[in-house]
Amino acid sequence: MSVPLTSIMISIRKAANQNDRLIQMSQQLLEKLNITNTQNLYLSLGKTIVSTNIQTMAMAENEIILPENITRSLHLPNQRYKFQAIYRSNTHTLKLGPVIALLTNFHINNEDPHFRTVHKFCEELHQVISKNGGFFYVFSYKDFSTKGFFFQNEKWIPAELPLPDVIYNRIHSRQLEQKIKYKQFRQQLELLMIPLFNDRFLSKLEVYEHLKKEVSLFSAIPETKIFSKENLYEFVQKYDTVFIKPIHGSQGKNILKISKHKDNSYFVQSSVKTGKEPFEKPFFLEELYQRLKPELQNRIYIIQQGVSLITKDLRPMDFRVLCHKHQPTRWEITSIIARVGAEQEIVSNLARGGTIMRPLEALINVMDIQKAKECLAQMKQLALEIAAGISTHSAGIIAELGIDIGVDSEGKPWLIEVNSKPSKSFTETQGKVRPSARAIVQFCTVLAFDENTEREIG
Repeated sequence: MSVPLTSIMISIRKAANQNDRLIQMSQQLLEKLNITNTQNLYLSLGKTIVSTNIQTMAMAENEIILPENITRSLHLPNQRYKFQAIYRSNTHTLKLGPVIALLTNFHINNEDPHFRTVHKFCEELHQVISKNGGFFYVFSYKDFSTKGFFFQNEKWIPAELPLPDVIYNRIHSRQLEQKIKYKQFRQQLELLMIPLFNDRFLSKLEVYEHLKKEVSLFSAIPETKIFSKENLYEFVQKYDTVFIKPIHGSQGKNILKISKHKDNSYFVQSSVKTGKEPFEKPFFLEELYQRLKPELQNRIYIIQQGVSLITKDLRPMDFRVLCHKHQPTRWEITSIIARVGAEQEIVSNLARGGTIMRPLEALINVMDIQKAKECLAQMKQLALEIAAGISTHSAGIIAELGIDIGVDSEGKPWLIEVNSKPSKSFTETQGKVRPSARAIVQFCTVLAFDENTEREIG
């Protein structure tokens, strides 16, 4: 981060009167923050600014005491806080923060909200932010600026809360992101200049089109086109294996795998398990399209080159590489796991019964240790290049990506797909804060305090 921050403890006192705007701090803190004028100081929290005066007094060096009427103006619940702070002399403003909000759609049971697959992750984010300094809450776009939920005494409490510095988008539904009211909410964020990441779901075709622009990545990306009769005929004659995937799909749902037999017939497998196999026999080319069409139900699909990837016990295996933006232009690997599909599945997704392994352990099942280490290093480098390529060519702020990579029999990594809202429903270290929580908080703090970043976003 390009700006030095100071950790501040905030205490709240009763106001002397309704016009009490006096904040109290030590002389040492005043000097540490480089505040030279104690009159008419602006105090900023999230997107709210209030006018105050400063009184210096003998007290703990890194503590500020605020009157209740100021915290009410800031929409802060009445409790003790730890914040990061910076004084900006050009505007005579003391900025406290970061205020980070997570946007999602959720339901409420017996007055208690449940944030679905990110519920546990929200607690982890609260834990990291409270420890580092800042304020975190969860909200629905329909309640923006009127109600959010903050964590206190092991419960999520509803309240009117500060407008945030930055919003982390964990909307679960692509359809919801297309609704008029959601788009109106997005326009409101633009007017308030509140950055939102990850901006939205990315389609599989969009990802492919972005990465095609990166010459260095082209050999690691399976050929991909929109599904059509003509493209189906081209692909199944060109490749031994072809995948058909919904353009907006996730969690391995509704995927078809087409494999060519020696007699030029084609065997179709589906990731949909309904109890009755929809494709019981091989098909010849002229009947293949007619047989597939009812299964696709007039939805938009892509057709993709299949690559012969390494497996474990004949089960599909790939590697989920979680990448986060560390600074506005630099990506880092946060974690990597191997995923092994359930028996008789054509995908490795955990949502479809897959299991996880350590990546090096998975690789040494099929190659020697030195080759496995080289392959893992190549996989990480490929993931970083993919993340950088997508964020370069995509609109909005992309700061977190789950990149699925497969490895062929020669040890070469291949991109399988990219998830702009990677799952938070599992972890290798239950009961601990995941590295991804720390990475998200770190990036949000950059967005909240770095004036150069604010100008780029604005």
